[in-house]
Amino acid sequence: MIHPYLAGVVPQLLAHRGLVDSDGATVSVVENSFAAVAAAHAAGARYIESDCHLTADGVVVLFHDSSLLRVTGDARLVADVTERELADLMTDRGGLITLQQALESFPQTRFNIDIKAHAAAAPAADIIARHADRVLVTSFSDRARSAAAARLAELGARPAYSPGQSSMAKILVAVALGIRPWQKRLFAGFDALQIPESFGKIRVLTRRLLAAAHRNGTVVHVWTINDPADMRRLLDFGVDGLVTDRIDVALAL
Repeated sequence: MIHPYLAGVVPQLLAHRGLVDSDGATVSVVENSFAAVAAAHAAGARYIESDCHLTADGVVVLFHDSSLLRVTGDARLVADVTERELADLMTDRGGLITLQQALESFPQTRFNIDIKAHAAAAPAADIIARHADRVLVTSFSDRARSAAAARLAELGARPAYSPGQSSMAKILVAVALGIRPWQKRLFAGFDALQIPESFGKIRVLTRRLLAAAHRNGTVVHVWTINDPADMRRLLDFGVDGLVTDRIDVALAL
């Protein structure tokens, strides 16, 4: 049975960290800020992809890097600053947004939450539990995703899930070897595969992978696709969704 997160929207178009303008620069704000989320929402995005970390005082915030350097110029880690300190740094950059604020301020929006730090897994799960029907939980780290899933199960909540790197590697091997019983076991519990089209010289998205995913009730989202021709080509190929910095272009197709 399809998870509510995925129901009723085809294809699924996910705004990657916020809205980006025609010149490829974020519209006067930085990624994962309150203003970026609001801009994507205003553009018509029904799905927003974001990332979360935990501050020194235990607040789950939307932020991609473990370090503040790239976004704010401050060399400290998210884990070493308080929510207030980070909010001050983000004041002129679109404003800090916490995970709780995102889910409560945009109640009709579906969020794809990538857990970037293991320490954020359980606190994020506590917040997501109340909104599980419109959240997909993922992480490059299967350990972080599993920790969040365990806490969510304790709370009786079941968001959608996408595998981390190690689980995805096993899926690729099982598909390449054509072992369907193994594929079935590996796909169990995952509602979406969120993958690049290629990883270095390795082709990740193939017709065999797409067929295996669909056979096991799992949709396929490809990231990060910003060129309109690539968007059309991948949708024609049969993928179910795209993660994009250009949600305005994707929605206009």
